[in-house]
Amino acid sequence: MPVTPPPATGAPLLSRIRSEPVYFLMAMSFVNFLGFAGWTTLFNNFAKEAAGFTGADIGLAQTVREIPGFLAFTAIYFFLVLREQTFGYLALIVLGGGLAITGYFPSLTGLLVTTFIMSVGFHYFETVNQSLSLQLFPKKEAPRLLGRVASANAAAQFLVYSGIALLWWSGLTDYGTLFAIIGLACIVLTLAAFVFFARFDGTVAQVKTIVIRPRYWLYYALTFMNGARRQIFSAFAGFLLVEKFGFKVPDIALLMLATAALNTYAAPRLGALVGRWGERRTIAFENISLILIFLGYAFVTNGWVAAGLYVADGVFSILVLAQKTYIQKIGDPADMAPTAACAFTINHIAAVVIPVTFGLLWLKNPSFVFMLGAAIATTSLALSFLVPRHPGPGNETVLVRNPSPAAAE
Repeated sequence: MPVTPPPATGAPLLSRIRSEPVYFLMAMSFVNFLGFAGWTTLFNNFAKEAAGFTGADIGLAQTVREIPGFLAFTAIYFFLVLREQTFGYLALIVLGGGLAITGYFPSLTGLLVTTFIMSVGFHYFETVNQSLSLQLFPKKEAPRLLGRVASANAAAQFLVYSGIALLWWSGLTDYGTLFAIIGLACIVLTLAAFVFFARFDGTVAQVKTIVIRPRYWLYYALTFMNGARRQIFSAFAGFLLVEKFGFKVPDIALLMLATAALNTYAAPRLGALVGRWGERRTIAFENISLILIFLGYAFVTNGWVAAGLYVADGVFSILVLAQKTYIQKIGDPADMAPTAACAFTINHIAAVVIPVTFGLLWLKNPSFVFMLGAAIATTSLALSFLVPRHPGPGNETVLVRNPSPAAAE
């Protein structure tokens, strides 16, 4: 496969930005999270105020949002006819289109449909993003470069959260207009990126079929548990602030703004930390922090404490990039695209089930939801101790050390 050559050291800045993969992935991730952050900021309050959602309705909507993630394995079939980069552009346009119409359908059915459209774009792009980053980033540099991409995500979130808060305080409180502004911005920026950036392809031709390899089992297990515990945060942490503590749109926006500001600074440094600590230690640390945060959610009685837990949760979520570098180190380079597609499906198996079932549990006692989250994070912590200190082909877990990648299959 052709790949864009590295630019000359003295190349003009714009030429370097246009031709370096990290800037392309930062820009595209910026657009993706510009849209998703806008949806996240507005959705809970819009659903509650305009459509009268209950906790059960929120759970149903979040389940619908995760269905495209569950179907992410189908991306591999699109790769048969479309370059990954092109498919990524199309996914972002779908994301923007779904967002642009969300505010004009304030009903359960309308929000389920628009949420599904938005989510198709978001999850398909995330599949492309993970695949290309693991193909284009050198293994030694991957943690640091993934941290830079995460900082672009945070910068997009910072822009959206601050912009929504300012617009709301200035009197623009119409949900339809706010959703439309964000959605159209995603479409325009995607078209601009299509014109500006060079063509990027990995150096190794990717397998164009679904790939499930036994030696990747620990990665699959960690991915599944991550999907379960992160879904509890995305579906219920924000709703806890709205329902229990009465947070309004600008309050949620400010919390997300604080998280994004911290992540813009912290993401590259946390990425470098993964490079120093290694995957085993990082994954364990992330899960210990999540156990404490979930227990805090379960028993918190003060809104400010709940807000602090929300911000901490958002910051520590960056450390999930250690799972990406883990599969990059143990996997066949030709497996990155199909493995990324399958990983998103595995990640969303629990995510499709948890929101609607835990939404019913929420009606009985919201604390039960977060206590189960702590139990899930504890299971993931146990799995983290199976990650070897120096993972690689034939050394995928501490249980099996086989120097032959072929034999390990």
